[in-house]
Amino acid sequence: MKLSELIATIALPEGAGDPDIAHLTADSRAVKPGSLFAALRGSVSDGRDYIPAAIKAGASAILSEEGPGNFDVPYIGVKNPRETYAYLAARLYPGQPETVVAMTGTNGKSSTVEFLRQIWDFAGLNAACFGTLGIATNAGVTPLSHTTPDAAALQQTLADLKAAGVTHCGMEASSHGLDQYRLDGTRLAAVGFTNLTQDHFDYHKTFEAYFEAKARLFTHLAPKGIPAVMNVDSEYGQRMAKLAQASGLDVMRVGHSGEDLRIAEVTPRSASQSLRLIYNGEPVAIELPLAGDFQILNAVSAAALAMKTGVAPDVAFKALEQLTGVNGRMERAGMTKDGAPVFVDFAHTPDGLEKLLRGVRPHTAGRIIVVFGCGGDRDPDKRPKMGAIAARLADDVIVTDDNPRTEDAAAIRRAVMAGCPDAVEIGDRAEAIAVGVAMLKKSDCLVIAGKGHESGQIVGTKVIPFKDVDVAKAALEALI
Repeated sequence: MKLSELIATIALPEGAGDPDIAHLTADSRAVKPGSLFAALRGSVSDGRDYIPAAIKAGASAILSEEGPGNFDVPYIGVKNPRETYAYLAARLYPGQPETVVAMTGTNGKSSTVEFLRQIWDFAGLNAACFGTLGIATNAGVTPLSHTTPDAAALQQTLADLKAAGVTHCGMEASSHGLDQYRLDGTRLAAVGFTNLTQDHFDYHKTFEAYFEAKARLFTHLAPKGIPAVMNVDSEYGQRMAKLAQASGLDVMRVGHSGEDLRIAEVTPRSASQSLRLIYNGEPVAIELPLAGDFQILNAVSAAALAMKTGVAPDVAFKALEQLTGVNGRMERAGMTKDGAPVFVDFAHTPDGLEKLLRGVRPHTAGRIIVVFGCGGDRDPDKRPKMGAIAARLADDVIVTDDNPRTEDAAAIRRAVMAGCPDAVEIGDRAEAIAVGVAMLKKSDCLVIAGKGHESGQIVGTKVIPFKDVDVAKAALEALI
């Protein structure tokens, strides 16, 4: 595609050539001949510093901020290069599944879009979803580097899914992705909201800034009139629903407080739950094959989104009874010979950990033992809060390392233990998991929180192979 065709409404710089553009990237290391390099200012580095390297690697044009660009290739300077980059990506990589749904919120995005994919699949639709867990289709899961990919990678992913015959796609919309305009240019058929709790305060700084980043999905990206499925069990959910309605969206309120789809009654079983829902004023009985209240909320939101995108209500509700759990989300790694289960979950925020521990309590007659830590280079304020939640809701607490990254792991553990001073401290995560497994007695439950599906532990700048589920299984086998 010619540069002039790609930038369309933006004029070529006077005297500049009109090269062919076959590739778009904001990573100077990925530049190749025929690339347009988007030199974007970031919180850690400034892409403009890499313009010479990009040109040397063969970049045919540069997109960046307004101002003089004295380079040997066309320099496109715009007021908001991130937003422009997203729209150029949609133009260079055209085509997306006819129905794309975006889900935002702090916790529950991964499970909700995966449950939505499963419901669509049950209804006979060719469906996919992508986010933290990667790109999921009937063929399996392909990894992704970010919850919401870079704008060019996002549009390339959508184009590839359409080319593969996918008609319905659910995606996670992270606060970073929304704030950095990565979803701009995507045509959305429905949107949804799970909840808003403390996370990413190293980036957003305040709850209000975090809320506003999430709100962009409803106020700027969602076309007027499309469905917005909102969990209104929290003050932020109610506020976001009002905002979505004021933006002209077709709001459907769900949850324990939902007016349109309400969770009226829950009866926990050993590894499942009996539900009574109220939909359009009529009761609906569901046997959900998943444990934990948060799983109910995610499943109900997914059913609502499915119905709002064309699935018949009876089909959507029947599909709920066929759902399978999501990798690293309340995933049962195994159980002892006495039947004590070991669960692995991604819960890495105060709200996530609280919901996880509250979720397993109705299913546990004995003690809840929790093994968890907090990540380094991320929101230090939540560490003692998570420690206090663990101390309050679990019977035994083992504090260990998560992904310490470039921070001192012992200092992170100390910060966590400020909230749970009676906890056992075991820095080595594999040893901590083994100790937790060895503590299990009949009717107890072990929860390993924080890393979920992740297959590596980040120590310093290195990623060491480590998967909680595999380590837990090995510890269980060692008991036999």
